[in-house]
Amino acid sequence: MADWLPDDHLAWFVLEVIDQIDTAAFHEKRRLGRQGRQGYDPDMLLALLIYAYAVGERSSRRIEKLCVDHVAFRVLCAQDGPDHSTLARFRAVHESAFKDVFAQILRLCGEAGMVKVGVVAIDGTKIAANSSRSANRSSEWVREQAQRAAQEIVDEAEATDAAEDAESAVSGSGGEDLPTQFATRRGRRANIKKALEELERREAADTEADACDQENAEEFLARIEAGEAVVGPLRAGVDPVRYQRARVERQRQRIADLDGVSGKAASRQRRDARKALKQAEQALSQAEAEGQADMRGPAARARDKRAARARQRGATADSINVTDPDSRMMSAGSGGGSVQGYNAQVAVTDDHLILGIHLSQDANDTHCYRPTLAEANAHAESLGKNIALTLADAGYFTDENLTSPGPDRLIAPGKNHQVHTQSRERPAQGPPPKAASAKDQMRYRLRDPAAAERYKRRSATVETVIAHLKDQIGLRRFARRGLTAATAELHLAAAAVNLNRLHHAKAPQG
Repeated sequence: MADWLPDDHLAWFVLEVIDQIDTAAFHEKRRLGRQGRQGYDPDMLLALLIYAYAVGERSSRRIEKLCVDHVAFRVLCAQDGPDHSTLARFRAVHESAFKDVFAQILRLCGEAGMVKVGVVAIDGTKIAANSSRSANRSSEWVREQAQRAAQEIVDEAEATDAAEDAESAVSGSGGEDLPTQFATRRGRRANIKKALEELERREAADTEADACDQENAEEFLARIEAGEAVVGPLRAGVDPVRYQRARVERQRQRIADLDGVSGKAASRQRRDARKALKQAEQALSQAEAEGQADMRGPAARARDKRAARARQRGATADSINVTDPDSRMMSAGSGGGSVQGYNAQVAVTDDHLILGIHLSQDANDTHCYRPTLAEANAHAESLGKNIALTLADAGYFTDENLTSPGPDRLIAPGKNHQVHTQSRERPAQGPPPKAASAKDQMRYRLRDPAAAERYKRRSATVETVIAHLKDQIGLRRFARRGLTAATAELHLAAAAVNLNRLHHAKAPQG
């Protein structure tokens, strides 16, 4: 069989890599002894899966077929190919170990002189879940089905007990086998139960967010009522009537403080205060009118707030997918349309290696920068390296991401062409003004032609690797369901991307 493939073939390289990494976690659950056929070697199954992902094959049924009629797959399994159920069970049972496989392959890349972390680019892409958009259901439907399933369990348990008692009376058997009907509905009930748990978790998160909004709103109103001039948009959860009343009182106090003060400056300030008072009184009248018109009560307003949060995360307010409750409805990006899936975040080095990944249920990238960077930092530190600069697009342009601890960063305030147009037409030099906000400082920095030139590397770095992940590896839809299982599959696919890069780097040139 050694003559079937050339010496530099990827299959031989995969076997060499498996020999070098620690696979003890895959052997822990291996059954030894007992009756029946001897189990497959976990190292062989791991090599088969990694090679399959590296060449774009992820279906366990396809891999089973290729072990029969494809030379490389026959070499990897030593002509004793496992069936698809064995591969599927192996992938499911060892999902927690694939993260360590990714880390070890990245370490091999580092030992080979790769993993250049001077500049790291971060971006996200939507990957479809193993579920259908038509499987989305309302919260009322989920609760109704959960109650119905609970009643079915009680009814069937009583019927089963009666049948077993009758059978025991006739035959004396223990009656330990469950009826077929009871067993076949178990999967549906499990999905409904998980959907209900996810719905309750989401509602608990909304309740916590409401409490946080209320706390922030009270703090915001206290500052306004104390006479502080607060700049910025109205905070979430702030009572608009109370806010406008505080503005009116503040302007009236300004006018009272200026009473009797002479001079041009005081006259100008009184004029500005009267103008601001008139605007505040008009805004107060409008807020009171809108409040009287909205007679729906707090429950309806809370539903509106939940709907707004749901739109931000890419789903309807009370909908949940009963096939994969962890998945979300998300915009597919520049291509248009929507996808029932997950938001996969990748941090990529300048030599096109995946340094860190994070799978999110968020429909946008706003809150994904820090966890993705944390993963990348952890892997970089394990290699004895430090990230010098991160690059990210406008989806991450928030005060939180701009000011969070970590390496230096360039996060664009807009589209690529806008960044380069600004740097060409309004070039800036030197450090940004210290008094400027975090966003204004970043806008100023990216007007520097040198910084704009460095930012150019972002799309050529991370978007190329995302294309490899989706087109070469074929990870456009996850094979398994649930956030944990999909995260494991993403680590396996990322390991395959890095393995391909390492193989090409070590392959003889010419």
